[in-house]
Amino acid sequence: MSSDPIRGKTLRWTYEDGPMAGKQFEHRFSNDGTVAWREIGGQKPDQRRQAGNGSTTEPSAKYEVARVNDDVYAVSYLSSSGYTLTTVIDLKTGKIVSVASNEKELVVQRGTVEAASRV
Repeated sequence: MSSDPIRGKTLRWTYEDGPMAGKQFEHRFSNDGTVAWREIGGQKPDQRRQAGNGSTTEPSAKYEVARVNDDVYAVSYLSSSGYTLTTVIDLKTGKIVSVASNEKELVVQRGTVEAASRV
């Protein structure tokens, strides 16, 4: 198996708990080793006004991926908002655990992952 099974793919993460509970994010992992992400659906009206159309894509950021075993990978990137998101992805079960952190807080969130229809 490739050392980076997410390169060139688009994955959707849905969080079940934590501050992002119920929200879904689309992550587009490019062949150049960068990731662009956006929240899809579920935004509050004031967030849509701030974002323009309610579904903006964050600027691409370099990501790193580390293999744990054939089905489990850890992926991490630093977003433009100053948060580092590190997510453990279990491709076999479709489960994720993410740790979002910045200089002031540290949050653990759990959820699911699926391949998006567009890649």
